[in-house]
Amino acid sequence: MAFKLQVLHASDLEGGLDAIENAPNFAAIVDALEADAATGGFASVLLSSGDNYIPGPFFNAGGDFGLADTYEGFYNQLFGLIDVSQSNLWPVAKDYFLPAALFLMTLSIDIKGILGLGNKAIIMFLTATVGIILGGPLALWIVAQFEPSIIGSGDTAAWRGLATLAGSWIGGGANQTAMLEVYGYPLEGFAALLAVDIIVAEIWMIFLLYGAGAHERVDRWLGADSSSIAKLRDTMADYTQSIERVAKANDYVLLFGITFAVVGLSHLLGGWLGNFFAQLQGEEATLASEFFWVVVISTTVGLAASFTRARKLEGIGASKFGVLFIFLLVAVIGTRMDVTKIADAPAFMAIGFIWMLFHVILLLVVAKIIKAPFFFVAVGSKANVGGAASAPVIAAAFHPALAPVGVLLAVLGYALGTYGAILCAQMMAGVG
Repeated sequence: MAFKLQVLHASDLEGGLDAIENAPNFAAIVDALEADAATGGFASVLLSSGDNYIPGPFFNAGGDFGLADTYEGFYNQLFGLIDVSQSNLWPVAKDYFLPAALFLMTLSIDIKGILGLGNKAIIMFLTATVGIILGGPLALWIVAQFEPSIIGSGDTAAWRGLATLAGSWIGGGANQTAMLEVYGYPLEGFAALLAVDIIVAEIWMIFLLYGAGAHERVDRWLGADSSSIAKLRDTMADYTQSIERVAKANDYVLLFGITFAVVGLSHLLGGWLGNFFAQLQGEEATLASEFFWVVVISTTVGLAASFTRARKLEGIGASKFGVLFIFLLVAVIGTRMDVTKIADAPAFMAIGFIWMLFHVILLLVVAKIIKAPFFFVAVGSKANVGGAASAPVIAAAFHPALAPVGVLLAVLGYALGTYGAILCAQMMAGVG
């Protein structure tokens, strides 16, 4: 028995290209073939993922960039991801977790012991700063030999954008923002530089955390004597053990009550001092940053409290809670990292890696010459590159009792950040 079957196969025409323009013609052909089958009395089957040859809202909406935020929000809800564009995690972490951590970790500090570490700590910190100042123009020059267009001109000149990176890697976010305002780099390009900042800095942090776990071997290679660090670590650890006790509910109420009272005071005075210096020196000045003063005040209050009975709060785990807040801060920093931005500026990413490599090599060479312990290398570097958010983490990786050392050096980095970044920027401008 003769049998005739017509099979019409339509591929996925929602994929773009010329599908939308040709859809009406394609639909007319399909309709005509189906009509022929009906008239001729034979079967016809249409194999398709749906009526996707008919122009519909899916295809058109997919090409509407105005709906990008809606799609992103739906995607993040669907997969349980954090939408950092809508989340207040970073402001909360930066404004509350960080000053709380700084206060809690400096509460039990041994000032005499830290001063007893000697001048190698300061030397390595300043070496890290010099590595950033010199590494920027060197990295820009090297990459420009292969990609001359990276130099740019006018407001989009590379050195203007890289100045923000120098501000971040010597001081912190406040210094970075100051450089952005001073040199007027376009915000469109700044997003890629933020990606370079976070990705390169955090990759280096991974190596430092690994090195902290193997610091004894590294110290042997450096020929360093880390006895002063071990003495400070043991002194602070012994003090903690001597006052350690089982905490009660009212102890924690007292601890967190005092902590966040200090945080509130830091913001109150920081806002007032920031406004005062903004009127005196301009809004671009480092001293005009409220965040700078929040860090300084919370650290200073913690140092002052270390000479009072409040130091005994370490007995219920004050510094441990401080480290916890820092870890939460680092986790939030990770949510802000967009690795896809690497593709937007590969030349800038290359500059960032070369820049950081020079910084690292200089640190290791100087450490080898003066026989500085790896602890000073790691903390000195992150006090510059990571600031108050990262330096205590690295210090605590060696021992929780050493976290205050990272805090103090980080504050010094904030003070030098703007001046070092300006010097670096002028040197990079000379490259172009």
